[in-house]
Amino acid sequence: MRKILTIDGGGIRGTFPAAFLAELEEELNQPIGRYFDLIAGTSTGGIIAIGLGMGLTAKEILRLYEEKGPAIFDQTKSGLRGWVRERSRRAKRFLWAPKYSTEPLKQALEGILGDRKLGEAQTRLMIPSWHPQTQRVYIFKTAHHARFQTDYKELAIDAALATAAAPTYFRQHITANDVGLVDGGLWANNPTGIAVVEAIATLGWPPNKLKVLSVGCLDDVKVMSEAYGAVRIAPQIAGFFMDGQSHGSLGIAHILTGDPHERNAIYRISQPVPDGFYTLDNAKRIRGLKDRAFAEARQQKPILQPVFFTETAEEFEPVYRCEYDDT
Repeated sequence: MRKILTIDGGGIRGTFPAAFLAELEEELNQPIGRYFDLIAGTSTGGIIAIGLGMGLTAKEILRLYEEKGPAIFDQTKSGLRGWVRERSRRAKRFLWAPKYSTEPLKQALEGILGDRKLGEAQTRLMIPSWHPQTQRVYIFKTAHHARFQTDYKELAIDAALATAAAPTYFRQHITANDVGLVDGGLWANNPTGIAVVEAIATLGWPPNKLKVLSVGCLDDVKVMSEAYGAVRIAPQIAGFFMDGQSHGSLGIAHILTGDPHERNAIYRISQPVPDGFYTLDNAKRIRGLKDRAFAEARQQKPILQPVFFTETAEEFEPVYRCEYDDT
């Protein structure tokens, strides 16, 4: 049996999957990433995926959200100064300028990833991003196939900053190789479908041997009136597109694995929430996100444990390895 973990994008709402996985991890003897054969994550989910792939515990990654989240989203000031900063950030969006500086996020990631390369991952990884210059998909992958001869040499922090470079929130990320990339959520906010395709088409794993744990960043409950005009619907367009992509991605995974008609293969974890209550950049909701995640994990543990956590995955043997100068 091959086990896959996928994690959606969602900004600070990544606290939910990080906390959910941290709570599951409390019952395990190893970091939770060791129990999966392939991990795929987009945007904030990509940061979590890379951290897990590098051997970090989910608890360490959750601490990143708790301790660095307010600074990343410039919410360390309160009172009048905080109010002024928020109005300034909103004005930037009308000027098509990034709402936040990337520097606090970069510093936070340097603290947990350092200068490690993607090739140092202990688990196969897929991290989607988008190349705006060519309008093409750009997926960072570990060397889990002979074709993948370049990405394993890339800095892990480059993959993390690229997949999280959400337009209007952060500027595009320029990698060490001078490649400009933006958030993978533009086309694969929910990476479940592409992970299953990778498992079957690239890795050659039998569809009936796949088990997938797909963790979302909550699902906004939206209501669209038939009377909606262009002006009223415009602010929600991005959300509708992301919801559509997520359903399509899950649909692909269901069909390819035979779930649920032939077997149970896809275990989707997320929660419906009122639209707009948990925004992508509201760090004040971190505690509430943890609350939801811990309660969800408590309910899901008896279901997920026998499926995913009875034993660790086989050791990952990459086709190519990073070379270091020992002198």
